[in-house]
Amino acid sequence: MRYFMRLAYNGAGYHGWQVQPNGVTVQECVERALSTALRTPIAVTGAGRTDAGVNAAMMVAHFDVTEPIADTHLLIRRLNSIVGRDIAIYSIYRVADDAHARFDATSRTYKYFVTLTKSPFDYAFTWHCRTPLDFDLMNEAAERMMGYTDFTSFSKLHTDVFTNNCRITHARWEQADDGRWVFTVTADRFLRNMVRAIVGTLVEVGRHKISVEEFCQIIEKKDRCSAGTSMPGNALFLWEVTYPFHTE
Repeated sequence: MRYFMRLAYNGAGYHGWQVQPNGVTVQECVERALSTALRTPIAVTGAGRTDAGVNAAMMVAHFDVTEPIADTHLLIRRLNSIVGRDIAIYSIYRVADDAHARFDATSRTYKYFVTLTKSPFDYAFTWHCRTPLDFDLMNEAAERMMGYTDFTSFSKLHTDVFTNNCRITHARWEQADDGRWVFTVTADRFLRNMVRAIVGTLVEVGRHKISVEEFCQIIEKKDRCSAGTSMPGNALFLWEVTYPFHTE
């Protein structure tokens, strides 16, 4: 029997989502908590994998059990008491046995937070830019991305994916009520390090170091070395994951 889980986490203390041998990960902590609470080994599959230090306002994962969970609300309380303060389990619900948190997802949305004003309260989850940025020009460049599919220039080198093609359906900078600037990008899938590389290259546009046309040329080169720097992970959030069926 398959269940979906909706959770969030502060990624500062983790080496990303996916289990790896050289550091503590979110997936590892969730699997350990589930295995403890249900008293049987449980494997968890996430909707994607966030890099070290990256946060998730909404991650979706699935796991299988052999018997129905009698009280999901009680299980959520038990899990939240085990996983620690940096992970929060919001919901657990039954889905079709063939539903898949990763392969069934139709879109994923990330947000990157930037401030131009120093604040002692924003540093944990916001990148502080010390120079002015031309957000109108950055939006012009961001919009042009939707005309491309191959984003090799924004992908971490030597990954194990079969294709670097992604379909971006939304990419825009907007100023929030608190004064911060937020870059929101939605696509059917993302490559490793992709959003942080996109933001780093858009910042070069915003600083007038490269033009919009040069930004497009970087995409067309399909060369990671030609793109901008990878931005700090603390300001990046996996924000939403959508599915073709109802999710809680």
